[in-house]
Amino acid sequence: MESINPYSGKLIKKYQEMSLEDVNDIIQKVHETFLKWRKVPFDDRSELMENAANVLRENSKKYGKIMAEEMGKPIKDGISEVNKCAWICDYYADNAESFLQDEIIETDASNSYVTYQPLGIILAIMPWNFPFWQVFRFAAPGLMAGSVGVLKHASNVPGCALAIEEVFKQAGFPKNAFRALLVGSKVVNKIIENPLIKAVTLTGSVPAGKAVARKSGSVLKKTVLELGGSDPYIIFEDADLENAAKICALSRLINSGQSCISAKRFIVVDSVRKKFEELFVKEMKSYKMGNPLEESTQIGPQARYDLRDALHKQVTESIEKGANCLLGGEIPSDKGAFYPPTVLTDVKRGMPAYDEELFGPVASIIVVNNKEEAITVANDSIFGLGASIFTKNIVDGNKIAREEIQAGCCFVNTYVRSDPRLPFGGIKDSGYGRELSHHGIKEFVNIKTIYIK
Repeated sequence: MESINPYSGKLIKKYQEMSLEDVNDIIQKVHETFLKWRKVPFDDRSELMENAANVLRENSKKYGKIMAEEMGKPIKDGISEVNKCAWICDYYADNAESFLQDEIIETDASNSYVTYQPLGIILAIMPWNFPFWQVFRFAAPGLMAGSVGVLKHASNVPGCALAIEEVFKQAGFPKNAFRALLVGSKVVNKIIENPLIKAVTLTGSVPAGKAVARKSGSVLKKTVLELGGSDPYIIFEDADLENAAKICALSRLINSGQSCISAKRFIVVDSVRKKFEELFVKEMKSYKMGNPLEESTQIGPQARYDLRDALHKQVTESIEKGANCLLGGEIPSDKGAFYPPTVLTDVKRGMPAYDEELFGPVASIIVVNNKEEAITVANDSIFGLGASIFTKNIVDGNKIAREEIQAGCCFVNTYVRSDPRLPFGGIKDSGYGRELSHHGIKEFVNIKTIYIK
């Protein structure tokens, strides 16, 4: 297993891939830890989780550097990601006990209630694009609920996986409460089959999600899937166009464009199309691309060369089918897996820029005639993760967000983001289940009814 720097193209480190025997041995040790961990009081769990938050904050630059080197994230963004992980640790340290308190239900029993009990080992299959945040989204609530975790991280970020394991050890958690498994995708099915694995959470591609759901279903294990997204951002005639252009560019270029919930499709009413395009291109052009270890860098390389090349193919095919390129669209000659901020307009159905998720700094502008057509186009996607609406009519914007848009979350006059206090997840091919908030911590517990006559 190799970690390759996408900026320099150089090998960072080679790691010995674990055998299935090694993996099963770790899983057995994690299970033995669970039998004790499940009985640890909330106050003690909370103290350790607060320790984890402190470890993260104290080492934010160190962990940000690992992300920059392994997958090209600008170091400022990596430091912010680590601090956000500390936030989620604090959030569940403060709230897990109240979220999981017994719920009294009045029945004809002398005492009846619902209690939330830990399941055991949760297997997490995680991607490279937010290599810390996406892990802590499952680990913080899972550990606070009394479960334990094993992590199969993306193969290009083994350093991140081991760093996260070290966070929990330094915080004082039992050695085997959280373990990283350095394995490839070929052994995932065998891991899921292990009877000590009780549930699976995956963030990744649609094909990966379907494969994991299929396998988990065959052995009757619950899954939560957070898959791809092609988030629509609707710009109505009455929108503040300067603000919309600024926010749309920010959302499209978060994490160098490699985010499931970044803006992908910009659906613009024709009457403001020219003005929005002018403002949007200006904003997209202003972002600095460069060495991810430099503080001033806003856009780093794409995580791998093959991913960059696949993105460029989607762009060129869209242009061949009639899309117009207003910015970018060419692979830079400099070293590194870079792709420039790119804006395509006149995007229509049948083009990759309309039909597929573009996982990189490429924006698709789709022009519509009116509000009704905008809503139709927004929903004309296999995905349903997030969406955003830009309008000065807050009442109308709220109504459309609430009733019309097919997505797991919809924001008005700002960009879609995840927040520990709010449930996060999608519908359609964006997956099912929820992470974060009280909804997320209850996904992987035994919701047990107690009835006493």
